[in-house]
Amino acid sequence: MSKDKRHKRVIRQRVLAFIFTILILGVITFGAVIGITYLKDTGVIDELSNRLPKPEPKTEAVPEPTEEASEDDSWIAVEKEIIEDDYADVDTSVLSEDEVPTEEPEPDTDEEIESVIGNLDMEEKVAQLFIVTPESITGMTQVTRAGDTTKDALTLYPVGGLIYFAQNFEDPDQTKEMLANTKQYITDACGIEPFLATDEEGGRVVRLAEHEGFEIENVGPMADIGKEGAEKGSDDAYNAGAAIGTYMSELGFNLDFAPVADVLTDSSNEVIGDRSFGSDPELVAKLSWQYASGLQDNGVTACFKHFPGHGSVKDDTHEMSVAQNKTLDELYESELTPFQNAVTNEARMIMAAHISCPNISSDNMPSSLSHRMLTEILREEMGYQGIIITDSFLMEAVTKVYPDAGEAAVAAINAGADIVLMPADFQEAYNAVLSAASSGELTEERIDESLRRILKVKLGR
Repeated sequence: MSKDKRHKRVIRQRVLAFIFTILILGVITFGAVIGITYLKDTGVIDELSNRLPKPEPKTEAVPEPTEEASEDDSWIAVEKEIIEDDYADVDTSVLSEDEVPTEEPEPDTDEEIESVIGNLDMEEKVAQLFIVTPESITGMTQVTRAGDTTKDALTLYPVGGLIYFAQNFEDPDQTKEMLANTKQYITDACGIEPFLATDEEGGRVVRLAEHEGFEIENVGPMADIGKEGAEKGSDDAYNAGAAIGTYMSELGFNLDFAPVADVLTDSSNEVIGDRSFGSDPELVAKLSWQYASGLQDNGVTACFKHFPGHGSVKDDTHEMSVAQNKTLDELYESELTPFQNAVTNEARMIMAAHISCPNISSDNMPSSLSHRMLTEILREEMGYQGIIITDSFLMEAVTKVYPDAGEAAVAAINAGADIVLMPADFQEAYNAVLSAASSGELTEERIDESLRRILKVKLGR
């Protein structure tokens, strides 16, 4: 037999052997399937399974949780792949089995405030630290309109706000138009809406109620509300604030220099008198906050006045320097109680009086100009985070200490005030603060601190 024939014969034998083996394995597999099916149907397998001992469940060590996910964890990798495939435009991460997805956080309001501050030049920053009368910024004797003269002045000096008195009002339509125009001019100039303010306490200090051009009912003196408020359940203080807030906001105002939070510890004090809710510190604290809540629930920011308390002195800071000789502990027992309550409730604005406290600050500096009173006590000890505004810098208690309006403004901001109210000469005060910022006497960071507080209120944060 030739070599080629032998080779072909071997190949045929191997193929037949392979086919035969496959057939045998198929028959065995078929028989096994038939047998297992029979045993299962007859229940033999279940019976044998029940007789076998149960193995103890295996426990695996659980790895300690970590703050960051490991890409080696297979289930995390799978979940991450699914999320990335299905939600490619969503920033989502998988951290741990125990972690529950949370709602997307609200935008950081501080970033918005910092952005606004970053877009202001130093001139615009300094202007925000003043609230002035329309007459002082325009040079006019009496302002009842906001036309081109007002527009030019506010474009040059986009101040933090304006304060209005009875002489500025004729009727509701005139007032609304004047305030709306003023608001637009300042907003166009610097991108920040102004405070539009007046003193509308109720009782004998009102600019709108009882004005001949308006039909507005006076809510009455706070002393009367204080008498009613001594009765449990009275809400007259809130209602008074709400009534004032309603008509003020309808006209276009957003800031009221009220409530009076002074405790009337000297009954012969006529400067405060019936403007106070009374002589009980706790009652004054309660009612002044209710009044403020009524204002603010209706769109008008409240300003608590006159820190550290004007109820124990008879003299008037409009006309002279005034001192009170109480110690700090004595103030905390009475006069500071309403202000501490306002701080605890996150008051937006507190007005600093021009009363000096020589037994506390060791000098005769008015509180509105005292670092000890504004920064060390009101800010640091009492914990106040809102706006500190001075009382009017036209008053004799300030002008006698600082005849120079510029020096007074710089001193107030260095002491801790955020806004100077009604400087004796606005342009002089403005230029002095701007110069102090340029020389380093006032740092830009100090000015930015005040701007953050101001913008927090203006932006409703």
